[in-house]
Amino acid sequence: MYLCGNSRSMRTGDLTFITEDKSLPDELLEIANKVIRSERISVNEGLVLYRQGELGFLGALANLVRERKNGNKTFFNRNFHIEPTNICVFSCNFCSYSRLLKNKEEGWELSASEILEKVKSYDGQAVTEVHIVGGVHPKMDLYYFADILKQIKAHRPDLHIKGFTAVELHYMFRKAKLSMEDGMKFIHEAGLDSLPGGGAEIFDEEIRNVICHDKCSSGEWLEIHRIAHSLGMHSNATMLYGHIENYSHRIDHMDRLRKMQDDTGGFNTFIPLKFRNGDNDMSHVPEVSVVEDLKNYAVARIFLDNFNHVKAYWPMIGRSTAQLSMAFGVDDLDGTIDDTTKIYSMAGAEEQNPSLTTAQLVELIRQGGREPVERDTLYNVVNDYPESIAAL
Repeated sequence: MYLCGNSRSMRTGDLTFITEDKSLPDELLEIANKVIRSERISVNEGLVLYRQGELGFLGALANLVRERKNGNKTFFNRNFHIEPTNICVFSCNFCSYSRLLKNKEEGWELSASEILEKVKSYDGQAVTEVHIVGGVHPKMDLYYFADILKQIKAHRPDLHIKGFTAVELHYMFRKAKLSMEDGMKFIHEAGLDSLPGGGAEIFDEEIRNVICHDKCSSGEWLEIHRIAHSLGMHSNATMLYGHIENYSHRIDHMDRLRKMQDDTGGFNTFIPLKFRNGDNDMSHVPEVSVVEDLKNYAVARIFLDNFNHVKAYWPMIGRSTAQLSMAFGVDDLDGTIDDTTKIYSMAGAEEQNPSLTTAQLVELIRQGGREPVERDTLYNVVNDYPESIAAL
């Protein structure tokens, strides 16, 4: 198995130790040479990487791509999450978070004033982003959230609002009897700055019909993001992996994203999301290993050549795996977050109370051999951190 991580040869982009290996299968050798020449790999070659690539081989190639794009930097931001409700009209089999309206006693609903108070609780703190996502509540409609966005912007105009998955937005637009174009224009004008990537799950329609049959389709998810990009908004993209999908489904998913990115250039980052089997209707499906997590990050980094960033969401996979992922193509660890997000902790993620101080996140990145860089939502640099973090 090839070494990966902090080796000098990888830092300088010298991968002759791979290309001169006589034992390497011809298919993998050709893929390696294409990556070294900065050429796009095909769908079939992506499948070859998943099926034949050893972890160290994948890490070496992914790290080459990562460092070409972002050097030795690993990004994070100072953000906080607001989850207005976990009451949801949909019943996705993989979800441990949402509760149907009939099970309301197990859920929560924040009022508009409570949401605004959460925003105000961060007054005076150097956060740059609020991330608003939650269940699809039938009473929290487009106009309800538009009014909240306006209040947040009136209170703190410089705070970037990243909110509402395409699934949430699609439901709001349908209920308001607006087209996706008109709905996106309305919510953007109300103060929504960018979209998170949630709700994408797996785009394959057959798999989607099994795990989340009643939410918006893959085509509708993609169209909402396409419209957002046309309005000058940016968004993220996710992929839920490690359940009943196979490698061809993952590559198909990433291929659809890659094609849209060719067209719009509006995606900030790609975020693989690991299926967690705690307390949901797919608890019988075993979770994949850390090795599979790292392989998935690496293949994503190699395949998605037109995405500038690949993010590991540290509350979902834990700090140790997130730190390892930086040697497998990952250049972003999300943010400080605080302890309000429950979407993954309720499914059994390693981080049950996900919160890191800036100093802790900086140290986590530095201990992984990378240079911590604080960014805003659009990857503008906010702070480079010196060797000493005593003052943080």
